[in-house]
Amino acid sequence: MRRHLLSAADLDRPEAELVLQTADELRSLADRPIKKLPALRGRTVVNLFFEDSTRTRISFEAAAKRLSADVINFAAKGSSLSKGESLKDTALTLEAMGADAVVIRHWASGAPHLLANSGWVRSSVVNAGDGTHEHPTQALLDAFTLWRHLGSLDGRRIAIVGDVLHSRVARSNALLLRTLGAEVTLVAPPTLLPVGVDGWGVETSYDVDAVLPKADAVMMLRVQRERMSLEGGGFFPSAREYSRRYGLDSRRMATLQDHTVVMHPGPMIRGMEITADVADSHRSVIVEQVTNGVAVRMAVLYLLLSGNDSGGQA
Repeated sequence: MRRHLLSAADLDRPEAELVLQTADELRSLADRPIKKLPALRGRTVVNLFFEDSTRTRISFEAAAKRLSADVINFAAKGSSLSKGESLKDTALTLEAMGADAVVIRHWASGAPHLLANSGWVRSSVVNAGDGTHEHPTQALLDAFTLWRHLGSLDGRRIAIVGDVLHSRVARSNALLLRTLGAEVTLVAPPTLLPVGVDGWGVETSYDVDAVLPKADAVMMLRVQRERMSLEGGGFFPSAREYSRRYGLDSRRMATLQDHTVVMHPGPMIRGMEITADVADSHRSVIVEQVTNGVAVRMAVLYLLLSGNDSGGQA
């Protein structure tokens, strides 16, 4: 395993499969009365979050604690970061504290790469989401969930539907699922597909009804209104029109193949990109994704910190 996990593109197929296999072994902990292993006892993991994300932070915290690591949660709000301290000074502080791994979530694309390659810290750096760039552990947990339900992903058709433009999840999934042999189709209005998507090695479509019947899995994305408001653009006429054209409801769910699963990285806007009856249906693996997220993040931390130095720096 490499020293850092900054991008889904950092992982070749054997490395990605190693993470999934390790997560599969660690997932059994969730069913035990005592959900801890001593694997990372004496190691310190710092959650450095410049953006709010309760779900991801708690998932990493649970993962580290289940491996018996010490955890420090470092939130930007209410800390020296909110008083103007630079990322460099924060990194030097973490280094002085003896952090073995820094899990960083940042509003600026590329911040984890800067931290990892700056020489400010000797710890492993895990990207927990940077701007609209990437979210590699979310892609790993999504791939793990698909692997558990579909088996090998070779030739499987995965549809990712919604606000691709602002989604770091979509980018990481496109990269990782292709590495694992899947065929990915991004479905969105033209205004919500990023420039350069032709170079991602995936198919694109504006017609969700043409794509869904052929998909083995459908991943719905949240419409990120907070990022749209900052850009001041009109990306679609109205929420109602968006839901009508791109939302997953019971009518569209009925067109899916019998084995097709429905996913969502969360948080969901019920009634917009996905209706409540679909989110709570037997096809939905959304709650399972959360459980799998802890197992996958345990696997990532274990592989980064367990002393395997055979890989190079990402």
